[in-house]
Amino acid sequence: MIDQKSVERLYECDVIDARGDRIGSVKQVWLDERSGQPVWASVHTGLFGMRESFVPIQDARVEDKHITVPVEKQKVKDAPEVDASGGRLSDAEQANLYEYYGMMPMPNSGEHDRLDGGRGRGERTTRTAGADQRTTRTAGADQRATDRRATGRQGEQSMTRSEERMKVGKEQVETGRVRLVKHTVTEQQNVTVPVSHEEVRVVREPIADGDTSTRGKAFGEEEAEVVLHEERPVVTKETVAVERVGLGKETVTEQRTVGGEIRKERVDVVDDTAKRTPDDRRR
Repeated sequence: MIDQKSVERLYECDVIDARGDRIGSVKQVWLDERSGQPVWASVHTGLFGMRESFVPIQDARVEDKHITVPVEKQKVKDAPEVDASGGRLSDAEQANLYEYYGMMPMPNSGEHDRLDGGRGRGERTTRTAGADQRTTRTAGADQRATDRRATGRQGEQSMTRSEERMKVGKEQVETGRVRLVKHTVTEQQNVTVPVSHEEVRVVREPIADGDTSTRGKAFGEEEAEVVLHEERPVVTKETVAVERVGLGKETVTEQRTVGGEIRKERVDVVDDTAKRTPDDRRR
């Protein structure tokens, strides 16, 4: 458990979850008002670190330049928003955080105050368990202050009307995976190729009278032979690269409507005066 002496070491330390993922850096530390023990730390999370989230540090481990907390990074990023600009957590805000993280409040715990200290944070105010160094605000005192405000103007009564407001955020989730897989297929391909061949043609020429250039014996047996040729298709194959195929990603923005039910309190005026009889009013 982190004690009050270790608080100075926490500022600007990296907050690491149980799996080793970095959540953010410590910006403020919140102490239990009664025990003086560090209870919460606020870290900057979200895009560009614009969101301040609360993370429990009661069971955190302080190491060299970081602290390890027993909650996951996404759990901290989704934690309820707390308006702690006044430097103090209310009972409702504490209960909301304890319920969200599934934790039990510390025994004899009071309200949680911010400890201002460290680099660039101004003067440090240290709160201990001593009653003379602590300002105690109980739930009864808060209620009495509320009652005084409600009846501050004589003859007036008031109540507070509340309503829920929808806050829409975004998270990035994995929707699928696309892979490139190469396999071989066989297809039939027909190609028309022009080929030529030789054919026999009989040529007859008349012989003039007195032409002695002819050869051969009259009435003798003779043979003449001609060799014929033709072209035939020959198929060979070669492997060549024809295309490069790759996978790329692009971001497409679309408009999507989300909805949910919210609760509102409505104040009605109920006048019981008309229901009373004259005798009742005289009483």
